[in-house]
Amino acid sequence: MKVTDLTTNEYNPFYETYIAKVSDDITLLEGFIEAKTQVENFFKSIPHDKLEYRYAKDKWSIKEVFQHIIDNERVFMYRCFRMARHDKTPLAGYEQNDYILPSGANKKSIASLIEEYQVVRQNFIVLVKSLSSQDLEVIGTASGSAMSARAAAFITLGHEIHHINIIKERYFKSA
Repeated sequence: MKVTDLTTNEYNPFYETYIAKVSDDITLLEGFIEAKTQVENFFKSIPHDKLEYRYAKDKWSIKEVFQHIIDNERVFMYRCFRMARHDKTPLAGYEQNDYILPSGANKKSIASLIEEYQVVRQNFIVLVKSLSSQDLEVIGTASGSAMSARAAAFITLGHEIHHINIIKERYFKSA
C-alpha cells in the first residue's frame, strides 16, 4: 500500500500538506521502518547546545518539536487503530500547544526523547504489520472529518518530514 492509493475522501484537505511529503515509491510499512532510522539520526546529529534553541520567542525548541512529533504519532496511531478496528465513534481533535508544557521536553535528554520515539514508532510498525489492507481502508471520523486508518498512518509519516524540514530551514538558518 502506497500513499498514491489514498483518495481525497479519506482525509481532511488540511492534511494534504503532510501526505504530499510522503514518497510515492515506498509502501506504508517501508516508510515507517526507513523513517525510524532517519528521524533518529537527524535528532542525534543536532548539536546539544542547539536542542533548546527557538528561532523566535513564541516558537517551540527543537526538543519540543521532537516531543510534538512523538505525541502526534501517539494520537495518530490511536486514530489508525480505532479506524482499523471499525470503530465508528467520532474521535475528538487535540490542541497540540496544550501538550508541550506538561511534556517537560526541555528537561529530557535527547537520548530519552530518542528512546521514547523508538518505542512509539516500533509500536506503530507492529500495528501496521498486524492490519489487513481492508482494515487500513476503513474510514471513521476524527476532528470532525473523515479519516481512514491508512490516512492516519501516512499523515504521521508526512508530519515528521514536515517538522524536520522546518527545523532545517528555520532553526539553523537563524541560529
